Amino acid sequence: MADLGLTLRAAQPQALATLIRVLGDLTLAEDVLQEACVRAIGKWPEIGIPENPVAWLVATGRNHAIDLFRRRALEERHAGAMAVLDEADQAAWNEIETGADIVLKDDLTRLIFTCCHPALSPDAQVALTLKTVAGLSVEEIAHAFLAAPRTMEQRIVRAKRKIRDAGIPYEVPGPAELPERLTSVLQVAYLIFNEGYKASRGDAIVRHELAQQAIRLARILSRLFRAEPEVTGLLALMLLQHARRDARADRDGALIPLDEQDRTRWDRALIAEGRALIEKTLRRKRPGPYQIQAAIAAVHGVSQSHAETDWREIAALYALLEKYQPSPVVTLNRAVAVAQVDGPRAALELLDVIGDSPDMQRYRYYHASRAAFLADLGDRSGARAAYERALLLTENQPERAFLEKKISEQK
Repeated sequence: MADLGLTLRAAQPQALATLIRVLGDLTLAEDVLQEACVRAIGKWPEIGIPENPVAWLVATGRNHAIDLFRRRALEERHAGAMAVLDEADQAAWNEIETGADIVLKDDLTRLIFTCCHPALSPDAQVALTLKTVAGLSVEEIAHAFLAAPRTMEQRIVRAKRKIRDAGIPYEVPGPAELPERLTSVLQVAYLIFNEGYKASRGDAIVRHELAQQAIRLARILSRLFRAEPEVTGLLALMLLQHARRDARADRDGALIPLDEQDRTRWDRALIAEGRALIEKTLRRKRPGPYQIQAAIAAVHGVSQSHAETDWREIAALYALLEKYQPSPVVTLNRAVAVAQVDGPRAALELLDVIGDSPDMQRYRYYHASRAAFLADLGDRSGARAAYERALLLTENQPERAFLEKKISEQK
């Protein structure tokens, strides 16, 4: 039963999405799903993993909710809930059992649009959705926002409280309401992919299930919003990035940096699809942050080696990205490209501009990049101190091992 944990983890988001829709209550759905998972851990080793784990979890959670209603005599408080549960939205239930993947009849997609309610602040929309849909921990969400975990936890609690107190229903928005929620939905998909592509915690560099979930969502969105270039740009970006997944770690799981990757292991089919999408989209002449990032990834994708990469083009694209999406993270990425064009001293000058930002002081890649530039300039003590600072902020084990190796090289 070694696959039990992986199966549960993969099934939970879909099961939670369905339970929220059926029960109409986020907290109750989370509670009954947790109970269903506990029962699965006890039962599945005896009966085997069900053919459809999502349907098993939903049925078990739904039955547990009925028991709670009866045992706690909450029928009055949950007026009509029993009737809804008995009907169980048969059309949607059939989707679960057949595994149908239909745009906006897909429970995960519907839940994302539902959670991204305009009554909440944009950051609260995204944070709540990442917790609910992707099942990310508070620490992982905080990492995505470059925020303190306690701050993020409070933000999620406030969002749930506002939903409860304001009586905001968990209803799928109508077609006219979808566009106003699209920006937050795209950010959710982007951050899910980032955590999958470059895990902030754990024993692996890549969390494949999260990356695949984000790509699946982006494909659904690209069918739903065909006229929106940024939607296609996001899908292209994910495909071009995910194409490198197999080259990012060796057989033992150790991190392989970009300049040392075996590019024959890059997925050329994904690169070709991503390039075709971004080239077609850019011809619409409505550029945006996701399209620009996809263009950067495409430059990497066509490069035969690190040395042959057009770093000047990448630096120029990051400068353009700063105009559309100014942030210290974008400046940091531009500095990495500038280091390849104008040398580490020029890159350090860019880092000095953003170095006082609290976000950067909490960001492991800021300190790791600074360390690499200092090492290139022969400042071993400065590089070692910066690598040590990065190590303190790193919870991903392969990245920790990589940084520890770098620290040892500076002695």
